[in-house]
Amino acid sequence: MKIAERWFVLAGVGLLAGIALVGMVVAIYAAWLFHALPDASELADYRPATATRVYASDGTLIGEFSDERRIYVSYEQIPEQVVEAFLAAEDRNFFSHGGVDVSGLGRAMLKNVFNAATGRRLEGGSTITQQVAKNVLLTSESSINRKVKEAILANRLEATLTKPQILELYLNEIYLGYRSFGVAAAAYNYFGKSLDQLTPDEAAFLAALPKGPNNYHPKRHPAAAKGRRDWVLGEMEQSGFITEQELVAARARPLVTQDAPRRAQYADADYFVEEARRRAHARFGPEEVNRGGYYMRTTLDPELQSAARNALMRGLENYDRRHGWRGPWGTTDFAEGWQEKALEGVRPPERRAWRAAAVESVSGNTVRVRRADDGSTGTLLAADAAWANANRQLRRGDLIFVEPSGGQLALKQVPAVNGALVAIEPQSGRVLAMVGGYSYALSSFNRATQAERQPGSAFKPFVYATALEGDYTPASIVLDAPISFAGGANGERWTPENYSREYYGPQTLRRGLELSRNVMTVRLAQAVGMNNIVDLSKKMGVSDNLQPNLSVSLGAGETTPYRLTAAYAAFINGGRRVEPYLIELVQNRDGETIFRADDRRCRDCGRPFSGQESPRLEPRGTQVIDPITAYQMSSILEGVVQRGTGASARGLGRWVGGKTGTTNEYRSAWFVGFSSDIVVGVFIGFDDNRPLGSGETGATGPVPVFTEFMQTALKKRPARPFVRPKNAVFRTVNGIEEAFRPGTERRREEEAPRPEVPTGPQNYNDIIRREREEAAGLPPSATPTPPPATTPPAKKEPAEDLSGLY
Repeated sequence: MKIAERWFVLAGVGLLAGIALVGMVVAIYAAWLFHALPDASELADYRPATATRVYASDGTLIGEFSDERRIYVSYEQIPEQVVEAFLAAEDRNFFSHGGVDVSGLGRAMLKNVFNAATGRRLEGGSTITQQVAKNVLLTSESSINRKVKEAILANRLEATLTKPQILELYLNEIYLGYRSFGVAAAAYNYFGKSLDQLTPDEAAFLAALPKGPNNYHPKRHPAAAKGRRDWVLGEMEQSGFITEQELVAARARPLVTQDAPRRAQYADADYFVEEARRRAHARFGPEEVNRGGYYMRTTLDPELQSAARNALMRGLENYDRRHGWRGPWGTTDFAEGWQEKALEGVRPPERRAWRAAAVESVSGNTVRVRRADDGSTGTLLAADAAWANANRQLRRGDLIFVEPSGGQLALKQVPAVNGALVAIEPQSGRVLAMVGGYSYALSSFNRATQAERQPGSAFKPFVYATALEGDYTPASIVLDAPISFAGGANGERWTPENYSREYYGPQTLRRGLELSRNVMTVRLAQAVGMNNIVDLSKKMGVSDNLQPNLSVSLGAGETTPYRLTAAYAAFINGGRRVEPYLIELVQNRDGETIFRADDRRCRDCGRPFSGQESPRLEPRGTQVIDPITAYQMSSILEGVVQRGTGASARGLGRWVGGKTGTTNEYRSAWFVGFSSDIVVGVFIGFDDNRPLGSGETGATGPVPVFTEFMQTALKKRPARPFVRPKNAVFRTVNGIEEAFRPGTERRREEEAPRPEVPTGPQNYNDIIRREREEAAGLPPSATPTPPPATTPPAKKEPAEDLSGLY
């Protein structure tokens, strides 16, 4: 008996020790578990990474900057049917449980015993509160430990946050595929809608996605996606959220989604949006911009932006057409699968109507082609076939791009040349439109802001403005006659020439700039001093790196279309330099303004109106030239369009001005033009700076682009007379009303500099011609050219003047 008692005591002690050990293990496990748990109270101030959304000036969404595509919306902004769809699909007892749905968890745990034994993924049973705990505070590992942590944290969350707060976190944090975080981003990416525009079946589809977005991808798995959507609709009906009739109607609707997520429906502003992103990163930092959920309003005018993109693309294609067919972009032998190869051809996404095709047969200018997308056949336009055959005979198997045109097919090719267009509001500096190349998808290099190029004759207005700031007037006379300087290439003398290679004697400043006379410009630059010209150009914003060499007066320095266009603004706004900008306003996720481009203060703007004069804001910018000089320049540059090298834009009407520019060897072509409310810079050139080809001047390529763009711009912003300075004196000279600084209107024409060529019966052109004939070993011409008139015959006026650089 004593032995039995002893064993009984030992067994009791062992049992107590075992219980103690188990208790100790449980206590240690619990201590470790609780120690490793994050603080649920952190979620009270939790802010998930949210996309910065970028808008045009009229509210059009044009872009998005983000690491995760998320649009944060408050619970009050989420429609009831969206909430109900997720409750029906994920947690219909959400508003009644305390964080853990015991019955649902029990069923899931029984299933997970089997899953754990067979090595399958643990699943099911998680409430919305548990999912918030997992998504925000825990990792995505599948383990018993995590499920226990999840349950504990869910209980803590319920004690810390209200049910609506938990739902708000859940619906903004959850990943729903299509690169979408949160329901608002998913609604936009899948359906192109805001939350309040969703139909019940669309809301049900979003609620179908948390269990596996990739499994229910609407394009890759359409049947599974619709089936899951219909199941959610059934759960909504059983929960009383929709009626049976609504269920039948919703299930009958097809599941229609966008082909792919898009940052914005408006797609013409890629270069502008990317430039805005770079500037936002520089100001606020990449982390804040990509995760801070900013509202960013830009200066973009979508109508002008679309017009700019279309005008530039068409202008570059027209240039490309002038220089001939370059051949097919590939070939095929029509073996099986040739269509797939053809469809890989890189075409600009902006040209949605272009199609890949292959040449089937060629008979003279009758070219039959087969499209790769649908297998249909057709013939090329005869003119296009002749255009291609003029340079390289089309052959069977050539892979080309075509576009339907009047029952036939037009032949297309991607231009090798490129360019830029930028449009700025001269009074404020707001960038209204910016296109940095032919196609952003083919090249993201922004030639508007990043391409440093010589502006050629488009720089000349800054030479003339420097002169007008001094003792010169628009009626002052400068000699147009040969001139040369030491210091040219290879130890030779530098002798600038006019484009026509002829000279016209004494000319007014106005006429010299209207006709872009090179020699006059160099003489003028020598007279006023290159240091003064460089200083004024820097003050006006052309460039910070110009050297005081005479060749710079003809555009030998480098600048960007963005800077040059902004510098021209001073000629229109009364002489003020305005800094161009793209970002107008930035607000943080709480609606607080953290940046405003216009930082001017208005002392009286907040006062109640009691009959006082309206508040006035100081004009933007820094005064860099006299308002009279600015008006003189705008008037002379209007003459460039009416009577000079920009005359092909004359059809735009009065009060439109500008200046052409062509660099040495035709490497770059420019036109910077304006009306009273918009200044536009157009640049055309190759990225490797090779020549554009003989005759490709500013008037040939850029002016038509400017003209096409302005036909749209002037409908929105009609041209009006340039503002006349109050203290200017106006006199008519050679039939043109000129503005003078007080006291200069009586000054006689400036004495022309003494010519540096012999005097005699011959004029300058005869002397130059004789020198050329002697150099070529030819007998001299028998008949001298008659002396030129002050205003040369119209037939001798050049379309454009080259810079004549060495």
